[in-house]
Amino acid sequence: MIRRRAASIGLILLIGIAGAGYVYREEVHRLRATMTLFDEGEIVENFSHMDRLFETVPIPVQTRATGLLRGPDMALPAQWQDWLTRRAVTGVIVLKDGTVRHESYHLGTGPDDLRISWSIAKSYLSSLFGMLLAQGDVDSLDDPVTKYAPALVGSAYDGASIRNVIQMSTGVVFDEDYLDFWSDINKMGRVLALGGSMDGFAAGLDARDQPPGEVWRYVSIDTHVLSMVARGATGRDLPDLLAEHVLDPMGVEGEPYYLSDGYGVAFALGGLNMVLRDYARLGEVFRDGGRLNGRQIVPEPWVMESTTPSAKTAPGKLKYGYQWWMPSDARAGEFMARGIYGQYVYVDRQSGTVVAMTAADRNFRETGAFDDALQMLRHLTGR
Repeated sequence: MIRRRAASIGLILLIGIAGAGYVYREEVHRLRATMTLFDEGEIVENFSHMDRLFETVPIPVQTRATGLLRGPDMALPAQWQDWLTRRAVTGVIVLKDGTVRHESYHLGTGPDDLRISWSIAKSYLSSLFGMLLAQGDVDSLDDPVTKYAPALVGSAYDGASIRNVIQMSTGVVFDEDYLDFWSDINKMGRVLALGGSMDGFAAGLDARDQPPGEVWRYVSIDTHVLSMVARGATGRDLPDLLAEHVLDPMGVEGEPYYLSDGYGVAFALGGLNMVLRDYARLGEVFRDGGRLNGRQIVPEPWVMESTTPSAKTAPGKLKYGYQWWMPSDARAGEFMARGIYGQYVYVDRQSGTVVAMTAADRNFRETGAFDDALQMLRHLTGR
């Protein structure tokens, strides 16, 4: 009798588990995606088809871009092919004074692939924020974030200013270790995959180990807070804002989209998916003082301010502005947007060069990997 009852209970549990798996099959699928996203055999394909793995929201761009002007092919260094392989590059485009001097795609990818750019998305949000300030939606960078995002009252962000957030100097405790399953960045990834709320996740952070403005530390969730401010200041969602103020004025060739949480909120800190040429357009806008084809898109004062080192980074290390990076030994007008696994939009104003690059570089964290990438980016400027 006991054995029969135990078997019955076991059967009921199996049926229950199977039923739950069916009901939550999309969540299970997305959770698996977060666990295998960067696997060697899947990473290249995944980075071109993130919409198969996560919830998404389209960016409603109306303006189709004309093709970028082509110039003569540039000479490439002898070590080019070895470097492409070493850094697992999937696509690279080089502009010189606005004309394409090189464009190529690798590892089975092509020009129409909507590649995820990870933290390059942060620099797009910074571009948008400059326009919200210029048109008065946001009064000042020194306003507290809670003025526009009241859900953050009582959180670790209570008392932080917009400037603290955009410079990543909030003092909020946040573990950014991608290799630690229990790190904050990976917990956040599971919130995204399982249809949770990114706003709720940010508001739930309650630990600070430094006063705001005292210490620079790269904290990706700071960028989501910046998006909460933008949405609160305008009453509009991020895809609409980015389309109207940044992408429509530039024009796009692809059909861009964001990854989103379960509430349709864009994954502002790393969920932007576009074709490579469209990433290059942002670099060209910032190379030319906020202009593209003679049209002012991003206010020039914001372009200069946001790409000038201003955060309190450590001496001799990478420098940081408003969601843009500068090499530790950067010359004037040299800066970049960058994302994990080897994504770059690199700008060198002195040589008139923009390089946009996507990759699936599983060795991007190894010692010397960034220097290897930067050396080649600089080589392409003619330095």
